[in-house]
Amino acid sequence: MKTLVVALVAALLTAASPAEAATCQPPTVEKFGPASVTGAIVGASVHEGKAYLVTRGQKPPVLAEFDLATRKVVRSATLPDAPATGEPEGAWATVVSGGKVYAGTYPVPDLYSFDLATGEVKHLHSFGRNGGFVWSLAASPDGTIYAGTYPDGRVWEYRPDTGAVRNFGVLAAGERYVRSVAADADHVYAGLLDKGKLMSIDRGSGAVRELAQGPTGIGVVAPHGDRILAVSGTTLIDVRRDGADVRKVETGAGLDALVSTPDGTVYGTSRPDGTVYRYRTGDTALTKVADAPSPGDETRRLELTAAGTLVGFSGSGGMWSLDLVSATSEFVDLIEAGLPGGAERPQSMLVVPNRAVYIGGHFSMDVRDLRTGEHRRFRVPGEPKDLVRRGDKIYAAVYPSGEIVSIDIRTDKVASLGFLGHGQQRPWDIEYDPRTDKLLVASAPLGARLNGALSIVDPDSGEIDVYEGVIPDQSLMSLSLDPDGGVVYLGGDVLGGGGTPPTKASASVAAFDLRTRTVRWQVDPVAGYRTFQDVKVHDGLLYGVYKRNSGAWIALDLATRTIKYQGTLSGYGELTVHRGRVFASTFFGGGNAYVLGTEAKLLATGLGDEWYTNPQLHFEPGSWRAWALSGRELARIRLDPRCPSS
Repeated sequence: MKTLVVALVAALLTAASPAEAATCQPPTVEKFGPASVTGAIVGASVHEGKAYLVTRGQKPPVLAEFDLATRKVVRSATLPDAPATGEPEGAWATVVSGGKVYAGTYPVPDLYSFDLATGEVKHLHSFGRNGGFVWSLAASPDGTIYAGTYPDGRVWEYRPDTGAVRNFGVLAAGERYVRSVAADADHVYAGLLDKGKLMSIDRGSGAVRELAQGPTGIGVVAPHGDRILAVSGTTLIDVRRDGADVRKVETGAGLDALVSTPDGTVYGTSRPDGTVYRYRTGDTALTKVADAPSPGDETRRLELTAAGTLVGFSGSGGMWSLDLVSATSEFVDLIEAGLPGGAERPQSMLVVPNRAVYIGGHFSMDVRDLRTGEHRRFRVPGEPKDLVRRGDKIYAAVYPSGEIVSIDIRTDKVASLGFLGHGQQRPWDIEYDPRTDKLLVASAPLGARLNGALSIVDPDSGEIDVYEGVIPDQSLMSLSLDPDGGVVYLGGDVLGGGGTPPTKASASVAAFDLRTRTVRWQVDPVAGYRTFQDVKVHDGLLYGVYKRNSGAWIALDLATRTIKYQGTLSGYGELTVHRGRVFASTFFGGGNAYVLGTEAKLLATGLGDEWYTNPQLHFEPGSWRAWALSGRELARIRLDPRCPSS
């Protein structure tokens, strides 16, 4: 880290001025080390006093053994890249059986084993192509492993003794996600995210039956004596394993982890706040046990120890223990406990000129001080999908909660303004309107719904006005405030939250009047193009980049609402207006940056495809140098339109 700090300070002191940059001399790209460092985890299992955890976002993923008694990581291994195209970045699914830990990875849906005796890691099977997930794993009493996968929506069976694999076919028409599975001697139980169904599969015959229908997607399934529990939104489904005696309890909170204990008590943690509750069959409501041991965090696993202590593993990269008698808890940071940290794919970026670069990661914010070169990192309650500045505060739009939080740039204090609600848990874009002193947020719903929303947030009071369905039957991927004020332009996506058939064929642009809070007009610029990735207004034109149409871009004349210019980029990404020019940074083709005019001019390539959300550029004022990524490293890139591409 000392070498990195020295390099950063030296680079900042010797940086070329705008006049010098016009000479087009090297360096084109300056690198400053990992942009976002993570100890986040996804999969977690507990076995005989040890927890087995898999990291999120690192390549290759780390599988670590954590001693519950000493609260230290005692050994670790990596999950190697398998023969299939793509590289694993984590494993949501883990289970321990027969002396081995099994891990199911993403974005390549592969199955691995870790031998507890020898530490050997093996690749066992690939369930599909790059872009898929093994969301869940379960083991039956005889050691057979069951996996729930995306995007095929299947349950797969793997026999460790023979290596034989089979799947049980389509569980529900149109289903993509088997989000959670459980197994007993005779059946496998599957929770379907798109269709909200709890299914039972006969292990012998393969016969499939529906046990219960939830109001929304089912994300958690857990055995509970002779019953099965499933979480569907804020509804807890409690049903006998044969499908009889279905009980539905309105909990008022979505639960992300459950553990059933020998005395019949079930403990669960809520999302998004992390509060701990208990439940017993027959209860009509949850009973609060304790405040969140890790506020705002996702819980990956719950377990009750032999000593009667509840332990949880948090997605942000932490372990907590809760004394159920006193309701007091302790928290351990996994990196501090010995978990190998590593570079992750960043979510967002923002530059406070002459002060700092902020990089949003998974439940964390990394900060590079431009004055000293120092690096610091602090926790935030989720993934900051986009950032904007207002005075001495930065505002983040957070997934998966749909929360808007403020960050004081003087103290790093994080505070909540509230949640968007209305099912709007995927906020994609946020801007600040200085005329009204309001924040503007574009969002998509979570799950099988189409309508996104424009939300107008008061940064002082936290009051939020949500305009759901402002573009009917489309979610919102992007927005752009007219520089003259009064109008915000919205870019749509006909696919909505996914999981339900679209009713529209073409993505729309809409002009929303901020004074009357009504849509002035709506137009579909290109027939058949379904998703805008980003839109940006400049000099009477609305520039747009499409996501699913081979990097198509347009410049729409706002006066006539017709296309003035159009072309093709290497892929999709975000647009930036700087010094009277429009720039685009894109995925694919090596990772490229362009300046757009009557056509697209390539300015830089070889930046990589390592953004988690969308490639971004953040220019220094009065300069042609922009902060961005090179691979997973923070980088400053010369993007002078007068210079040849490099």
